[in-house]
Amino acid sequence: MEKLQEYQGFSGRLHQWRDNFKERFHNDNEENTLNLFEKAKNTALGQLKGNISGNEDYSHVYRYKTRAELVRVSAAVMGIEFSYAAETAFVSPTLLKIGVEHQHMTLVWALSPLVGFFLCPILGSFSDRCKLNMGRRRPFIILLSIGVFLGLILVPNGENLGYWLGDVDPHLQLTAINTTYNASHNFVNLVPHRASASTSEDKGFSKTSHPWGIFFTVLGTVLLDFDADACQSPSRAYLLDVCIPEDHAKGLSTFTIMAGLGGFFGYSMGALNWDETEIGRRLGGHVKAVFTIITFIFLACVSFTITSFKEIPLWLLTNPKYKTSSQDQQHKSCLNYGTIINDDSNKNIETVDEAVVSVTSDNYYNIQENVDETTFTDNPDNTVETVIDSTGPQEGVEIESLTHYLLSIIHMPYSLRIVCLTNLFCWMSHVCYSLYFTDFVGEAVFNGDPKAIEGSVSQQKYEEGVRFGCWGMAMYSLSCACYSLVIDKLIQRFKAKTVYVGGLLFYCTGMTLMALTRAKSSVIIFSWTAGVMYSTLFTMPYLLIAHYHSIGTFEVDGGGLAKLGSGVRGLGTDVAIVSSMVFLAQFILSMCMGMIVKISGTTTAVISTASFLSFCGALSATKIIYLDL
Repeated sequence: MEKLQEYQGFSGRLHQWRDNFKERFHNDNEENTLNLFEKAKNTALGQLKGNISGNEDYSHVYRYKTRAELVRVSAAVMGIEFSYAAETAFVSPTLLKIGVEHQHMTLVWALSPLVGFFLCPILGSFSDRCKLNMGRRRPFIILLSIGVFLGLILVPNGENLGYWLGDVDPHLQLTAINTTYNASHNFVNLVPHRASASTSEDKGFSKTSHPWGIFFTVLGTVLLDFDADACQSPSRAYLLDVCIPEDHAKGLSTFTIMAGLGGFFGYSMGALNWDETEIGRRLGGHVKAVFTIITFIFLACVSFTITSFKEIPLWLLTNPKYKTSSQDQQHKSCLNYGTIINDDSNKNIETVDEAVVSVTSDNYYNIQENVDETTFTDNPDNTVETVIDSTGPQEGVEIESLTHYLLSIIHMPYSLRIVCLTNLFCWMSHVCYSLYFTDFVGEAVFNGDPKAIEGSVSQQKYEEGVRFGCWGMAMYSLSCACYSLVIDKLIQRFKAKTVYVGGLLFYCTGMTLMALTRAKSSVIIFSWTAGVMYSTLFTMPYLLIAHYHSIGTFEVDGGGLAKLGSGVRGLGTDVAIVSSMVFLAQFILSMCMGMIVKISGTTTAVISTASFLSFCGALSATKIIYLDL
């Protein structure tokens, strides 16, 4: 018995892994006639055969998920938020240091959303029709993760790549000038300025330019910004696909918790002074150390997610034979997870099977009403309702042409248009905070100058402000994670409309007070309101979309009752449409924020604009169709 327990435990798994490795190594030796290209080709073609995974067990899709399982499904967004933390904290200061002016720096942020606003919904439509055996969402998660990886490599190393291609290294050019300057101004250990292309207004000499460095840094910024934002759409769709509707609120809140924790730890890493550590010195300084560590964390998180649950391939979802067998799986799963069905209910299951198999996103809601009213009249507790609700979205897969999905991006029902408008205001408000906050703290709160000579008092104040701003953003991410723990409970108690509007007004108040005070304490305290906003915009729009799809309606009649839709919409497409508002928000702000800061003469205008846009979002949220949510 002791030996049996040993082999069933961790030791047994080690032995199994060893045997699997030996078997794979033996098989590889037998197939050594195939070269690497042929193996890759065969693997790719195998994904399109449509018969490899037909006999696999997908019962996990039809059962409730534990919190631990939802954490694993959501791990990818944690890695994305780690990357996003590094991007938002350091890209703006980095661009300013290599000589990009404020008005031009904000335009750099417009490049990614210009591409993403049009491309992200199209990628969502492609994911709805993806026929690979590994599923519809995970291939896009992998593809976009590669872009994030490249961005994490380019942003901190863009300047050095520029030197390799001919940029003048100021370490060499300015050594003599700085030595003379140190002697006359009593500076100690002043490092030659290595990240500026502007003309110093304070010291009176021209600094070198970094055209190639700017190019690679901007390229890395575009890759990182677009792919990090776009990767969230298939990640959310993946979560909704592998969860039953009853788990959607819990799953989305877990998704947001993981995002908040990723941001918290990511910003906390940026707030530490890595220049004073051995790791930081070995990795090339503060920024490079942060990006290097985050790169490995990102790869681990994405790997954790894409290996969590198998997706049901599209070709299998549209197979009528599979629909019937999966219904049986659903009944068994619900029974195993504590759904109590009495004898009278069991007599009616066959009738339910016949009805549910034909359910689509258009007629699901009507059939559910009929079942509740007739089939289960002898079951006062309606305990089988879980079975019906759980199978609706999974069974109701109706695939249209790619043209249909692309046209659905343009022709949206009123409910989705209002959700998109609200999300646009929310993202515009949040982008003001996230992209320009560390610069606001460095300049408006600490009175520093990002273009001052490295080692000067103004430059040191700015760097200190940037690090302190990272602590503020870490607090907002921690607040996001904490609020996400209770947001689904708040929705159940106060309804979605109150939670949505209230969260936006709370953030509006916090940003107003931060702009008025401009103190170190306000940076920490009022950043917590930003976490409430982030959790709200990360959860509410997608909960509404999942709700619309689960009941098969996007409209209400004159009496406020739900009406059945007249066309099929893809969940991945709609999630991507709403997510693409972040690109439009970023593009609009990038075009005008630099001018706003220049006209106002202070970066406090960034926080004031965030407050105003949040108020606009709250007004728009009052017009959303919430149905019974």
